[in-house]
Amino acid sequence: MATTPPWMIVVAMTETRFPGRWLGGGTLILGPLLMLTGVLLRARHHFFFPDQLTAYDQHPTQMSVAYSAFIAGNVLLWPAVATLAQHIGVTRPGWALCGGALATFGLFARTFHAGVDHLAFQLVRVQGVDVATRTVADSYGAYYVLSALTTAIMAGWVVLAIGAWRARVLGRIRAITLAAMSALPLGVLKGTTPLSIVAVAGLTVALVPLGIRVLRDGPTPSAAGVARWSIVVLITLVVMVLLGLAG
Repeated sequence: MATTPPWMIVVAMTETRFPGRWLGGGTLILGPLLMLTGVLLRARHHFFFPDQLTAYDQHPTQMSVAYSAFIAGNVLLWPAVATLAQHIGVTRPGWALCGGALATFGLFARTFHAGVDHLAFQLVRVQGVDVATRTVADSYGAYYVLSALTTAIMAGWVVLAIGAWRARVLGRIRAITLAAMSALPLGVLKGTTPLSIVAVAGLTVALVPLGIRVLRDGPTPSAAGVARWSIVVLITLVVMVLLGLAG
């Protein structure tokens, strides 16, 4: 009896299972690129929190864009991780489950850090950089429940990389670049270090080609379908932005 090739199983799964081909493939491309943009935009400033707060005081637009791009990319990575895990799970379900879960939990932890970053920057804007720096310094290291996910932030990418290599989703070099994401500094108000650039550049090298491949696999959509979904997505984004501004 003929067996279905693994690549055909992956295409079928990507088309029919959440997050799907378009969301999965698109976020595999956009997530890493946005994170890399954020990392590079704040690269000129020292990475520790007093310098990050001073940088925001002196260059508020640049730092706002940098941190916004970084966290937007981080949020977009969860469907990207889900898509990667689907591909791994065809032949290595255990690695897919463990790696996908750890990496996703780690993304939630970084999102929490981004909320604290935003509050700290608002303290700079409202009360000045000196007050903001003292407040952050006095509360730095305070316990929060997501501290338990610190290991997940670092280990998730390594487990995913090993699974992707063993499942032949990524070659050895791109699996290594994916694992390098574990070196990205974590915590509140962490700026850019050389390791940050290496880590996020590695993520880009690992995931963007996979995203392109995911988008290319499967039938080509009709022009009417592309136009219809483009309008739906645009209207949804506009409504979300307006509601966010109103809130």
